Amino acid sequence: MRRILVRGGWAVAALLAAIAMGLAVWEPLVARPANAPRPRTYNTRIVRDLYGVPHIFGISDADVAYGIAYAHAEDDFATLQQVVAMTRGRFGAMVGADGAGVDFALHFTGARDTVARDYDKQPADVRALLDGYAAGLNRYADQHPDEVALKNLFPVDGRDIATGFVLRSPFFFGLDAVLGALAKDGPLPRETAGAKPDVDSPPALAPGAPEPRASTENGSNAFAVAPKRSADGFTRLVSNSHQPWRGPVAWYELVVHSKAGWDFAGATFPGAPYPLLGHNKTLGWTNTVNRPDLIDLYKLTLDTAAKRYRYDGQWRDLEAERVWLPVKLFGPFMLPVPRMIYRAVQGPVFINKSGAFAIRYGGADQLRMVEEYYRLNKARDFAQWQRALAIQGVPATNFIYADAVGNVAHIYNASFPNRRPGFDYKTVLAGDTSRNFMPGTVAWGAVPKNINPGSGFVINANNTPFHASGAGYELDPAAFSPLLGIETHTTNRGTRSVELLGADPSISAAELYAIKFDTTVSRRSWAAKWFAALGAVDPRGDAQIAAAKALLARWDWNFDGRGRADALAAILLRVGNRWHYPAKDPADPGAELAKAVGYLTRYFGRIDPPLGHVLRLRQGDGVRRVDLPLDGGADVLRATANWDEDVDGRLAVKHGDSFIMFMAWDRAGRVRSRSIQPFGAATTRPQSKHYADQAALFAAHRLKPVWFDPAELAPHVESDYRP
Repeated sequence: MRRILVRGGWAVAALLAAIAMGLAVWEPLVARPANAPRPRTYNTRIVRDLYGVPHIFGISDADVAYGIAYAHAEDDFATLQQVVAMTRGRFGAMVGADGAGVDFALHFTGARDTVARDYDKQPADVRALLDGYAAGLNRYADQHPDEVALKNLFPVDGRDIATGFVLRSPFFFGLDAVLGALAKDGPLPRETAGAKPDVDSPPALAPGAPEPRASTENGSNAFAVAPKRSADGFTRLVSNSHQPWRGPVAWYELVVHSKAGWDFAGATFPGAPYPLLGHNKTLGWTNTVNRPDLIDLYKLTLDTAAKRYRYDGQWRDLEAERVWLPVKLFGPFMLPVPRMIYRAVQGPVFINKSGAFAIRYGGADQLRMVEEYYRLNKARDFAQWQRALAIQGVPATNFIYADAVGNVAHIYNASFPNRRPGFDYKTVLAGDTSRNFMPGTVAWGAVPKNINPGSGFVINANNTPFHASGAGYELDPAAFSPLLGIETHTTNRGTRSVELLGADPSISAAELYAIKFDTTVSRRSWAAKWFAALGAVDPRGDAQIAAAKALLARWDWNFDGRGRADALAAILLRVGNRWHYPAKDPADPGAELAKAVGYLTRYFGRIDPPLGHVLRLRQGDGVRRVDLPLDGGADVLRATANWDEDVDGRLAVKHGDSFIMFMAWDRAGRVRSRSIQPFGAATTRPQSKHYADQAALFAAHRLKPVWFDPAELAPHVESDYRP
């Protein structure tokens, strides 16, 4: 099967053929509704502030989770339905072949089986939270049946919500890229630490699904400054995650309060029943993507019938299960496509023309992350927070932490697979022996942690954890086993962060703010070599290339939008980041310079248009249209990392700085915060006044208040209601 989705005349022909064979069905006939949570009344109140951000109040935490789901559905029910369809194995029925790749991933990871086995083992308060969130979605779907995109998608239950965590977690450290390569029977991603691709796009895992993007635009920045390093004795934390601005992993801001002691301000993803980063009264954290080598590949030896594999001198049955991927053709017609799912002792197996490959990955086949995030939300001090993180349910991502008593920390969180010395886990391993396979996860005590360094600050910008707190205060790489596969990769953002913070012995609030929005490329970063290669290009008599080289030679290494070379340099930095970040071979500097020159002259008639004329923040159409200039670039602290080229040639940014939050605890331990989003609280609701009401602030590097204290919120209420 080369391509699942067919279009135009092919779609009609495929549908007729499928009907003739009895394969094509009306999608609702094959759907299986989930069991709804037990009926109960939720005591929930939703208060929206002047920016439309929901502040959700409840008697219990489950009441709050119910309100989180309902409020989010009011603002973005379309995306929430996509997430639910993914967890139910029906994304292909919703969007076609591209969704079938995600459905295959659901079966391949065994996400629903994991939840079926472990859901009832979860603590009662965790299950109540998940069921409450599901009930909130069901309530909205019941009240708005015209918005439901797929029949029998609702009701959902807590198991569906839990499944989303199990499904999506491994794609934050590159499992999608490995499976995508196996599906194409193409070259595997480099199994070197720090070379794991995409985390931010839905996985493309089945033949016929689109090729996974290289991991070039994902990223984040995080900064924590202790009282000893701050000018006023405050503790500060900056959350600057880089996520897509729309879709299943776009941030949604919220504030929650329950009488059970849950108070938190931050942001969440569609499908999560609590904030995933932000702060409570006494502590806060943020996340950045890390890229340890958490994936091991084993090539199996199969018998001639491909039903058994050899292991420790014996033949074992290869577990096999046929699954059906529902693929939307058009209208209500759906084509069920069969696929086989295989498993061996090391993990799920992918079979292609090159052989059978078993995949072992960190954090597989467990549900602990659901409880872990909840306990992090409820932690009151550093000790409680660390105990929650030690659950080791979240398989990857850095945690940058700060609290009211002045602690700061960088935790290089990862579920490192146990590995035996003497084997190279960066390569494809022999799958016929147990000598190179060791079940289990490395103990929490071995996870790298940089806690309260003498420098008084920690940072991460998707760079190695050995470059986080300044010279003399870094973790020693020699203290950690190479079997952990910790990346040694650097980014300009990481280099620049340590450069700026390390040079300032007394960091004020304004200085930290300026650092976060810095638009400079460090001459000590990887980018210096790339721009040197561009400067060495032979024009071969091409006057435009010669002019472009001369323009770059005068560039001030800053994407503030004031320099004549900023647009040209921004395009070329993104190209460099696309090979540097995933550790690919460098691009041809001459070819890329010619492409950039061709693009700028074609759309702007010159090679030096102002950056803000080229790079745009765009949202909506007609009277709701927002079209604003942006600054920044692909690997600078003011991240405008990925864009679409619009019909007029402008580059409409869709990924980079997303939810930004500045948090501060004063000398008395009282917390205040400010935040901003690229668009607004209701990104997919053009009719809402909050569709893009934060866009102008975002483009201008400005923040809005977070009214965390209910007493402070009172004068700034837009609406107050019970769902």
